[in-house]
Amino acid sequence: MESQIAAWREFAARRAAIGAVDVAELEGHLRDQIDALVESGLDPDEAFLVAIRRLGRLDDLSREYAREHSDRLWKQLVLADTTAVRGPSRLIWALGFAVCAAAAIKIPALLGVGMDASGSGFYVRNAAVILLSFLALFFLVRRGTRPVTAIVTLSAFAVAAVVMNTYPFAAEGATQLLAGLHLFVVLWLVVGLAYVRDRWRSGPARMDFIRFTGEWFVYLALIGLGGGVLAGITVGVFAAIGLDPGVFVAQWLLPCGVAGAVVVAAWLVEAKQSVIENIAPVLTKVFTPLFTALLLALIVAGLIQRSLVPPDRGPAVFGERDLLIIFDLVLLVVLGLLLYSLSARVPDAPVGWFDRLQLVMVVAALAVDLLVLVAMIGRIGAYGASPNKLASLGLNLILLANLAGAAWLQLRFVRHRGRFATLENWQTAYVPVYLAWAAAVVIVFPPAFGWI
Repeated sequence: MESQIAAWREFAARRAAIGAVDVAELEGHLRDQIDALVESGLDPDEAFLVAIRRLGRLDDLSREYAREHSDRLWKQLVLADTTAVRGPSRLIWALGFAVCAAAAIKIPALLGVGMDASGSGFYVRNAAVILLSFLALFFLVRRGTRPVTAIVTLSAFAVAAVVMNTYPFAAEGATQLLAGLHLFVVLWLVVGLAYVRDRWRSGPARMDFIRFTGEWFVYLALIGLGGGVLAGITVGVFAAIGLDPGVFVAQWLLPCGVAGAVVVAAWLVEAKQSVIENIAPVLTKVFTPLFTALLLALIVAGLIQRSLVPPDRGPAVFGERDLLIIFDLVLLVVLGLLLYSLSARVPDAPVGWFDRLQLVMVVAALAVDLLVLVAMIGRIGAYGASPNKLASLGLNLILLANLAGAAWLQLRFVRHRGRFATLENWQTAYVPVYLAWAAAVVIVFPPAFGWI
């Protein structure tokens, strides 16, 4: 019994929101519950399990203590993380890798590759490698993993760097830009391998990484907004005294800030997970109704446009190239909202209005995706195939498969004919598909299209 209580106490003490005094108080309540249950006739093991359940989940307790002691939130987030007992804390590691990333983004400038138009090709090819490699190293060091996983992760970055810098891309060509953008997808999934450690076969572990991706993006956007304000104030203050800081802001502050923010945002997600409640429920509750309304409006607009376009204009709906790109982004956000909400939902909770609203959103997204596919096929038939068109077509086919499966399984769930976990497993099973598609654009497209 004492060993079980000691294990529980050690696990509870890892929660940053629960201090040492709080743990002692909870342990006292736990022992009182166990004694009362043993006196009522339960054996010690059964009494321990029942008392733990009555005490409540540590996640819930952690949130309650965070609300009760909101005045010590920053201490829990930052100061407690700087007082690691064994080795450097996560904050020290994060700052170290952030500084290294900021320095790495400027090393090419020392070799004569500037961030102006002459060096744009180099940064298009290598931005993903530079920005994400230090994030992967941060996870490998702080989360721990087997040597084989670390070797695979680092080898993937090395191979990506070699491939991108040995391809004879045409200057400012379409395949170079496509390869650079899709390399972010490939290497982000490699970062996921470092994040989940040795549990990459686990659906829940991959779902954790999806949840991390959403929150990381939110924190990165917030840091970016703050950095934009800082850059604007810097320019305004120095301009007021007759100095032009434009070169410093463009060549140093912004690129170094972006490189460092990639790691710092990851540390923020990791630090706050044990202190305050996930922001996933809040974001999904706010944006799901808004995006549902947007998708329904897009369907109505598409049908009206189709009725107004003369037959000799071709079969494409939403035929403008820029519009198709925007629609793809909207569909990606919708799929992200669905995954994000799944990560925050309690599987045993009853079906409610929000689950039905999600079904409407997914069905509307599926209809919009079909309209976009019709438009893409019409553009390929009218103007011929190109790297950009085929890459977009592949993305929409993957989205179509995801959305169709999600709509079917969500319908079964709402009608109480399927398990909630099946929808989660469906989405996480498509991670290898995204990897294969993005890798094909990076490796196959350039030679297939003559490196244009």
